[in-house]
Amino acid sequence: MKTTLTEENYLKALFHLVDTESKVTINELSKFLTVKMPSVNNMMKKFAEKGWVIYETYKPLIVTEKGHREAALVVRKHRLTEMFLVKKMNFGWENVHEIAEQLEHVHSTIFFDKMDEILNYPKFDPHGEPIPDKDGNIIAQDLQKLSNCEPGEVVVFTSVTLSDDAFLNYLTERNLLLNKKIKVIKIESFDKSITIEIDGKNEILSRKATDKILVKK
Repeated sequence: MKTTLTEENYLKALFHLVDTESKVTINELSKFLTVKMPSVNNMMKKFAEKGWVIYETYKPLIVTEKGHREAALVVRKHRLTEMFLVKKMNFGWENVHEIAEQLEHVHSTIFFDKMDEILNYPKFDPHGEPIPDKDGNIIAQDLQKLSNCEPGEVVVFTSVTLSDDAFLNYLTERNLLLNKKIKVIKIESFDKSITIEIDGKNEILSRKATDKILVKK
């Protein structure tokens, strides 16, 4: 049986929220999806019947291997669509999320496999996030938040966390694009804003922004 749009949105939320032990709480899901707790509980009982989660009252959910795969396949459709929009249709990275939100619910596996082929099997989406393969496998990355870096460190801007269009526009306006080198110049003790050097110019970024920027050394 095909998954419903609502089920796919829950699966995607599980993908983003699950911790290293494959656990997530009902409360976390409720806040992430802005859905009331009783509704989340009812859906997770259905997920347990499908074998996607292990559900016990008052305990964190445990996402099963089957659940991980189902969630990754929804994310695969979303990220492939974003990449196609950027690479083949010349959309800006800040303009693709909403369109991908709609197309990710198409159920044709052939459609997305063809998209993957046309793109020459990309490993990452336009925002630097890994694209799961057709079996739901995903590349592990050793990244850290820019906010956790120290003055003097030189890092490469590799990815952004969940972000809205306004944040991506903010980055574009400052020429903060993927794969650029960033040098941390100074961290303000008062508000933890960071002065960085990029392309020979200094920029001051808020803690809110640097928490969303993922980098590698």
